[in-house]
Amino acid sequence: MKIIVCIKQVPSTNQVKLDPETKTIIRDGRQSVINPFDTYAIEEAVRLKEKLGGKVTALSMGIPATQRILREAMSQGVDEALLLSDRAFAGADTLATAYTLALGARHIGDFDLIVCGRMATDGDTAQIGPELAEDLGVPHVTNVSEILEASDTELLCRKVTDYGTQVVRMKLPGVITVAKDINMPRMASIRGVRESLEAPFTMLGAADTGADPARIGLKGSPTQVVRTFTPEKTVECQFLQGNEKQAAGALCRLLKEEHLTGEEA
Repeated sequence: MKIIVCIKQVPSTNQVKLDPETKTIIRDGRQSVINPFDTYAIEEAVRLKEKLGGKVTALSMGIPATQRILREAMSQGVDEALLLSDRAFAGADTLATAYTLALGARHIGDFDLIVCGRMATDGDTAQIGPELAEDLGVPHVTNVSEILEASDTELLCRKVTDYGTQVVRMKLPGVITVAKDINMPRMASIRGVRESLEAPFTMLGAADTGADPARIGLKGSPTQVVRTFTPEKTVECQFLQGNEKQAAGALCRLLKEEHLTGEEA
């Protein structure tokens, strides 16, 4: 089975810096990690390879420093990696990102399955997987919590929905996004880390993929952040005097006054 696993580099902390012009996160790679949801995608892709045979290729779009997390993925069982890196890709929304990843998938060649994390912690949109599938013209199943059956031609998946779970059979090639409870990601072995340093690695720019300039980066993004800011937090503390009954009554009055003030505002 030929599997592609999409991974993303995200900030390792909530204290991120924003570009004042593009309104996007500044990604310098120094304090970045693999998107936590993508670690489950890596593990599931490697498990499928171990069960059915084949090869797993990691695919990512980002700055050159992103190759560090791709090497990390290879230390956990991924065989090869492709990084799409170009200033022209910067500022992409989910639509432009999915288009770019689709170019990368086509460059890799024929595939049976693409595995993505359910969403990225720095965006929470959960749109990349479905949009990538639409770009490639293949079926997709989102929020997969278990792969019940797998072959080179189809998958039987259990997916989480708002109302419980649903069992879906999908013909391959296709795309799935996986939930956190699908597996427990493995730790990299010392041998895996050593082998990842010499594993095949490719980096391509926009021209190498034949990208349409109107569909990548900021130019290819129909949605853009208009304003970003850090909310101001204020904390007030008030002590209520009296016994339990008196304090409870005072608290009710305060909450009622706050509610009325909010309605007037």
